[in-house]
Amino acid sequence: MNGTEVKNSPGSLAMLTASMVIFGTIGVFRRYIPLSSGLIAFFRGITGALLLTLFVKARGLKLRTGLKMKTVLWLAVSGGIIGFNWILLFEAYNHTTVSVATLCYYMQPTIVVLVSTFLFKERMTPKKAVCSVLALAGMFLVSGAADGGFASVSDMKGAALGLGAAALYAAVVLMNKSVRGVDPFEKTIIQLFSAGIVLIPYLAVTEDFGALDFSGTTLLMLLLVAVVHTGIAYAMYFGSMDGLRTQTVALFSYIDPVTALAVSGIFLHEKLSPGGIAGAFLILGSAIADELS
Repeated sequence: MNGTEVKNSPGSLAMLTASMVIFGTIGVFRRYIPLSSGLIAFFRGITGALLLTLFVKARGLKLRTGLKMKTVLWLAVSGGIIGFNWILLFEAYNHTTVSVATLCYYMQPTIVVLVSTFLFKERMTPKKAVCSVLALAGMFLVSGAADGGFASVSDMKGAALGLGAAALYAAVVLMNKSVRGVDPFEKTIIQLFSAGIVLIPYLAVTEDFGALDFSGTTLLMLLLVAVVHTGIAYAMYFGSMDGLRTQTVALFSYIDPVTALAVSGIFLHEKLSPGGIAGAFLILGSAIADELS
């Protein structure tokens, strides 16, 4: 699809916006689920894959079975990385504020640019260089270093986990660049299913299943994250693609972190310091400016 030849459909814009708002609230919901991040990621992957498969079937679409084994394995590996990416992000929410964890996670575009420059010898344009420097400066401000350092060791750990999640997601983005000609629904179903399957051995080693307490509230929150934040949100996200320009999709994706900052302030009463606010503008602003290129 050539993004320059597509007119943005109001219906598609509404679907994309809704999906981004849903993605942006996941940090708040995670705070109310007293389960391990690995278990939440497992349920999210398996449930998301099943729901997307049902969605594709309901639309009368067919999933191909003729993908090359190399492609399937590549998608499965990237899906496994997504599973551990979720674990790091969910743990970041536990150790620091949702705002800081989210902003650290949105260093991913900068990581992709820097890695592509050194690993794939892609040209670092002056604009990309300036955006990368601004994002790194924003990260310095968000970390709290400019305000006298982190509030606690837990905040430092949360920021590090958020950056780790960003690095893993950057790896997935780079891996996906080599996968062409695969339907986005098909690709995502394989990756989500793989994210869940890969976590089974991890859970077998780390999880104390005898101590799990699935109360009504816990189950409700878990279902919301698995069904709404994964299955429904991904279906709306990919379902909106055909009616939107590529650049519109890229720019609207930043509704996600803005929503996260807003809902964490409203529902969790989290506040960014003046330096943190400036850092948020630098991180998100530089990423948006780079997308505009």
